[in-house]
Amino acid sequence: MGLYQKVRELWKQPKKNMGEAYKEKLISWRRQPTTVKVERPTRIDRARSVGYKAKQGIIVVRQRVIKSKRMREKFSGGRRPKASRRKKVVAKNYQQISEERAQKKYVNLRVLNSYWVASDGQNHWHEIILVDPEHPVIKADKNLNWICDPVHRGRANRGLTSAGRKSRGLRKKGTGSEKTRPSQRANLRRGH
Repeated sequence: MGLYQKVRELWKQPKKNMGEAYKEKLISWRRQPTTVKVERPTRIDRARSVGYKAKQGIIVVRQRVIKSKRMREKFSGGRRPKASRRKKVVAKNYQQISEERAQKKYVNLRVLNSYWVASDGQNHWHEIILVDPEHPVIKADKNLNWICDPVHRGRANRGLTSAGRKSRGLRKKGTGSEKTRPSQRANLRRGH
């Protein structure tokens, strides 16, 4: 069994496998700001599998997102019909929200991908891999220079990352997913 496979096995059940070290990590992360630039990825196996390379022009950011019930603001008064409810239906997952917030903080960088790191009763943590499209090392890398193209600006906000595509229903192909492409909204406007 290789190193990355061992790391992957550890992260399948982090509370059980890492014990006190995992708990202490969560306690320290709760005290930190919501967006933190980290020197190296916490989960090297996952980072490498989603595109991380230890080279100039690539940074890793840990983003904290509060778990919430996603309610609308409380009604100030008066009677309301049953149609206007407080519950908000949000199609985005927490990973996509964390990517968007990291993109908002680092405007000049582009989101390559992200992965889950930890969660407790109140928060979710994801690590986001950001790429500098203007860096000469990135421009010279034949596997990464596609992200330098202007069409990839604001990937996270347009739902073009892996987490964004998942929430848009684009992980499925073939039978049963006829209405997902090019988007559910486009299919609705087509009037089928």
